[in-house]
Amino acid sequence: MQGQYKGFSTLLSAESPNQVHIWCYAHVLNLVLGDTTGVVIASASLFSLLNDVAVFIRESYKLMNMWEEVSEDTRHRRLSPIGETRWWAKDQALSKIFGCFGNPDRALFIDLVSTLTRIEEDDSMKPHVRAKARGYTESLLRFETILTAQIFLRIFEITSPLSKYLQTSGMDLLTAHRLVIGTQESLNKCVRGFDEVKRAADAFVEWANAKLQEKEDCEVVVQAVLPEKRVRRKKAMPGELAEDEPVSDAEADSIKVRNVILDTVTESIQSRYAANGPLCADFACFDPRNFPKIKEMGLPTEALQKLSECLQKYDERATAGRLQAELSSLANCWERLKMPHSDAYNVRTTRGEDGREED
Repeated sequence: MQGQYKGFSTLLSAESPNQVHIWCYAHVLNLVLGDTTGVVIASASLFSLLNDVAVFIRESYKLMNMWEEVSEDTRHRRLSPIGETRWWAKDQALSKIFGCFGNPDRALFIDLVSTLTRIEEDDSMKPHVRAKARGYTESLLRFETILTAQIFLRIFEITSPLSKYLQTSGMDLLTAHRLVIGTQESLNKCVRGFDEVKRAADAFVEWANAKLQEKEDCEVVVQAVLPEKRVRRKKAMPGELAEDEPVSDAEADSIKVRNVILDTVTESIQSRYAANGPLCADFACFDPRNFPKIKEMGLPTEALQKLSECLQKYDERATAGRLQAELSSLANCWERLKMPHSDAYNVRTTRGEDGREED
């Protein structure tokens, strides 16, 4: 769609060089989150795990029956696979398993781990099914998975309200763009706040381990710390003295991953949305819901400037002043113009001295 040589916008520009292409805001937000969820291995692994686990359980009636037996969820929720065209799918899949940021009370994490553990221990299952269940369980119990999940829960906590508004009918363009800017500012405020995410991850681990200890047939434990990563030793060449660092700082690596994720989402929003602000403000002036305010207060001097620049390429008379005058006239007449057609036949009548009606 956005290819430099054969993308839709490129082909359209070749046919109409003066066109201004504005992508669907909801679709653009989905692209922003797509850029973010695939920017590092940790984030790509997390969402791949969420999708694989959901597909793994849902593809078999036997596994689904086991899920129904183990799950203690009163709402009888099921895991959600992630679809590329479902813009809310990543948020839904993540929040079902890990709950809300810093609040895991409604999470299905314990039910999922318990189900996978029972599948692994069930001798009637095929070996490759039990092996998959073990692999998924080990991945879910890693502290790195919990930490990455909390990072994205924090991001989705900010971006999901925007996503929902962008998919509503009757959306106001200017309000949508202002929400985009507000979302970007909110993300910028939490760019370097790793301590908040770390506390949320620690609270989730404490909650999960307490719940797992209550189960008699489940002996798994969630990791409470990041494991130390050993660095590969470099071979010293003849005449070279190599000083190797045997162990890396796991927490520093996690902070770096988190910073990359948040920098990506903020930069992606800036690059994909920044250029559309003035034009969206001009388009919002044509919304009839804004006509009463235009009629009362008039238009700002800078209104319709960007739109005028685009239109003057086709018509030199489309100056900002002329557009403002025509729009103000339309706003003043709008109440009469929107009257139904039947009202044109309603004739006002008065009674004369003899009591007869006169037109």
